[in-house]
Amino acid sequence: MKNLFLIALTMLMMQCVRDQRRQISGNYPQPLPDSIALPFLPGIVSSDSLDFNAAFSSDGERFYFSRSSHGKWMIYMTELREGSWGKPVLAPFTETEYSQADPFISRDGTLYYISNRPRYAGDTIPDYDIWFIRPQPDGSWSKPENPEGVNSDSTEYYMSRAANGNLYFASNRSGTLGSHDIYVSRHVDGGYITPENLGPAINSAQMEHDPMISPDEQYLIFTSVDRADSYGSGDLYYSQRSSDGTWSPAKNMGSKFNTKTYEYCAYLTPDGQYLFYSTNYDVKWISARHFPW
Repeated sequence: MKNLFLIALTMLMMQCVRDQRRQISGNYPQPLPDSIALPFLPGIVSSDSLDFNAAFSSDGERFYFSRSSHGKWMIYMTELREGSWGKPVLAPFTETEYSQADPFISRDGTLYYISNRPRYAGDTIPDYDIWFIRPQPDGSWSKPENPEGVNSDSTEYYMSRAANGNLYFASNRSGTLGSHDIYVSRHVDGGYITPENLGPAINSAQMEHDPMISPDEQYLIFTSVDRADSYGSGDLYYSQRSSDGTWSPAKNMGSKFNTKTYEYCAYLTPDGQYLFYSTNYDVKWISARHFPW
């Protein structure tokens, strides 16, 4: 009886995942991209301003992104209603006195982002830190919280979370190989341990930032600046994780993804079908079938 229950539970969980993937996939606007990156929701998300970042809600019916406005970064949201994506509005958790950007939504609905709001009373350091909020039963959001042990007195930004809870982010804290490096803070016993620099396979004497970790931590996509093999000033690079936990030397994602301009803010959709990234003041997307590995 116990075995039958476990089998039934496993099948139910698999069905839930399939249902979620179908729901998210059905919400994508047309035309769908293939081997050529297309602007996402022109006039709604990709507009005449500086637009960047990408994050779908768990049900695929809300899309969060960032926009530069009046000298600040603000997170905007567009909702799918009756088959159409609506005019973007400021996200309901916006604090207009500060800048906010880099939204990321975990599988449990927790929304991570960066802000230059003070971490504590009397905090006068003008840096960016990682924060998170949780959805509440009444549709509101919890108060912003700092993930303990992750932030420093330097800037932390663009967080990506693996399925096991490990947090990947960029920082210019002391100990970097270049101006900014990519770090991981591992989720252990319900908390986060001291962040680790991912080392020279990923980081260089140049600038690395905007990490996108796959849910299973098997590959990492990130931006690096002014490398010898770069197509432009900033390109998307990737590294794969071996069975012993080490990372392969980073490689350029290639001309399908990179251009003479700056590519950044990589984001993989929850169903794994599309890679979003920001370039030339717009948010673009391309089929993940064209990953170079």
